[in-house]
Parts: sequence; structure tokens; C-alpha cells
Amino acid sequence: MRANSLQFRQAGATVVELALVLPVFLLFVFGVMELARMLYMINILQEVTRRAANAAAVADFSSAATMEAIRRAAVFDDISGQLPLGVPITAAHVRIDYLSITRDTSGQMSDEPIPTGSLPASPARNNVNCIQSAYGDNCIRLVRSRICDPNNASACDAVQYQPLFPIVTFSFGLSRSTTIVPAERLGLVAGDTP
Repeated sequence: MRANSLQFRQAGATVVELALVLPVFLLFVFGVMELARMLYMINILQEVTRRAANAAAVADFSSAATMEAIRRAAVFDDISGQLPLGVPITAAHVRIDYLSITRDTSGQMSDEPIPTGSLPASPARNNVNCIQSAYGDNCIRLVRSRICDPNNASACDAVQYQPLFPIVTFSFGLSRSTTIVPAERLGLVAGDTP
């Protein structure tokens, strides 16, 4: 009888110890997983912007379907447009801008975004614009890709990080990943007329 009582007490002590240690252990494991995901997000967002900018530099900017396909491919998901393990990043968060290089009166050069309504009608028209004036405000010279909050079209606001395990809630803006590459052919096919 005495041995059974001792075994029962030891089993009870083990359950109490487990109840004390398990939450701390799980919090540590989930914390390490969340930290690894944060590092993943920082690295993958830069890769997403690199892929989008490089693809947009050679694709027809006047085709909405082509631009949407570039955004989806940039987030590694051609079907749903959701970045794997990257909630909340979707293809809608990938913003692609076309930039001109302008020269002011003092000779300083700067890159300026070309408003969507002022973009050339076609890659061939852009080619003509650049031949006429390489520093004109309607000559696409650079392509910029950024990760922006799609709710604000006028500014590039940082996207808020969303933890996978909302055990401990914290909020911070993801890094504003940006890639700028020279515009290449922009979908221009030999023989196209403006």
C-alpha cells in the first residue's frame, strides 16, 4: 500500500512539473519559429521585388494581363497570388513603377515616376520617345518594384507583419523592399510600329 501511494505522488509531481514547463517550452518553440519567419519575410520580400523588377524590365508594360502575371510569379504563386508562408503578402502588394531620368537646369539627374496615365501607349512608342529625348519625362529608363500596402495607392506604406502564432501580439512594419533595374526591351518586338 505504501509503494502505491509513493508512485501515485511521483506521478502527480511529474504532471505538475510538466504543466509548469510545457507552456514555457512551447512559448520558446513558437518564438523561435516566429523569429525564423521574420527573417524569411525580410529576405523573401527583397527577392520578390527583384523578380518583379527583372520581369517587368523585359515585359510589355501596356498589357494589364502581363503585369498581373508578373506580380503573381514574383510572389511564387501563379494561381492564388499569395506568398507561401508570407501572410499577408499577395500579388496586390507588389507595386511596379516605370521611371524616367530627368535633368534639371543645373545638370542634376534624378529618377521620376511616370504617372500611369502618362505612360507611352506601347513599347514601340517608348522606344521612339527615348530616341527623341533620352531625358524626357515620357521615356521609360528604369523599372522599380516595391512592396507596398495596396490600401494606399498614393504612397508606399509599409505592410504590417502578421504573426503565424498570435500567442504574443506585436506589430511592426515589414521592410520596404525596393529594387530598381534599367529598363530593357519592355516587350518591344522587332518590327513593331508606334
